[in-house]
Amino acid sequence: MDFNLTPEEEAFREEVRRFLDDNLPATDPATWMKKVRERRWVGFSWPEEVGGGGGSIMQQVILKEEMAKRKAPPLGACYMGLAWVGPALIEYGTEEQKRRFIPDILDSKYQWCTGYSEPGAGSDLASLQCRAVRAGGDYSVTGQKIWTSLAPVAKWMILLVRTQTEVAVKHDGITCLLVDMQSPGIEVRPIRAMNGSLFFAEVFFDDVRVPLENRLGEEGQGWQVTISALANERSSIAEVEALQRKLEQIKQLARGRSKNGRAVLEDPALRRRIARVETRIEAMRYNGMRFLTKQLRGETLSSETSINKLHRAVLEVEFGELALEIEGASGCYVAGSEAAIEGGRWQQVALSWPEVVIGGGTPNIQRNIIAERILGLPKD
Repeated sequence: MDFNLTPEEEAFREEVRRFLDDNLPATDPATWMKKVRERRWVGFSWPEEVGGGGGSIMQQVILKEEMAKRKAPPLGACYMGLAWVGPALIEYGTEEQKRRFIPDILDSKYQWCTGYSEPGAGSDLASLQCRAVRAGGDYSVTGQKIWTSLAPVAKWMILLVRTQTEVAVKHDGITCLLVDMQSPGIEVRPIRAMNGSLFFAEVFFDDVRVPLENRLGEEGQGWQVTISALANERSSIAEVEALQRKLEQIKQLARGRSKNGRAVLEDPALRRRIARVETRIEAMRYNGMRFLTKQLRGETLSSETSINKLHRAVLEVEFGELALEIEGASGCYVAGSEAAIEGGRWQQVALSWPEVVIGGGTPNIQRNIIAERILGLPKD
């Protein structure tokens, strides 16, 4: 695939750069959001008829690359809504659902959460048991979800439930519902992570009534809706820029620390570890270009995106461990201590990896997908 940009694409890159020159650093989040919304850069690749920008795949890549290079604020703050819910609504939602939810997602009015994993259905999501039965004009939902990202602050949830138990294939009989988190019968119990955050939660449902019009897709079509939503994580090319920037910061940390009278960065063992990290980041970059090629050809991305998700998971853990080893004994100090280097920033990085590593499937899940669906190995 030829990645030389067309004159129109080059012009768009220059437009993005000029905008960033004029608007960074962004001191006022509300003003920043207003400006990027006016340009329809939030949901940029979504169809114009739903409020998106109607941008091409290559323009979307250009936009994300330039934003990542300049450390610009996010294009929208409704993270789950933009990543998963919006694309699922565009493909499976009714016209009324699109009118009701998509403008609020684009305007970042509130957060969404994803009710997928359960205590007995994490790595094997299709085994979920949270039950929904018809009750007049509603579904009655009873069951439990766990490790639900953003549940403590979310206003809405995209929820997977089992509407049929007698099915030949467990992926059948699953339905997707859009649930108001203020509905009677919902209890959210935040889970405090090791970094102190309350990003995850357990969510309990006790005869929670969900109107039939809040079903996304047909009854029993929930698995297809979910796969469609998860597929929107795409090539991760913009993530590569952020990872490269983080690696440069770790190198700078190593230049400023000494061991046995020399800069830590001169240590051969450390340099080999950094080289392995750089190699993995470059592998992500070239994989991303391969994924982008398929998209530009109109081909569907499927299991191969698990490769970059696995790379990213390994790197998130490695960055924290590497930084604390560079800090040496000072790595024991946390934020709030005068002795903490960079305000304890790297300690926080070392404790925050679960939010990225677990989300969308753990490393072992990604390894299984790669082994079975790409390499054709037998199931364990």
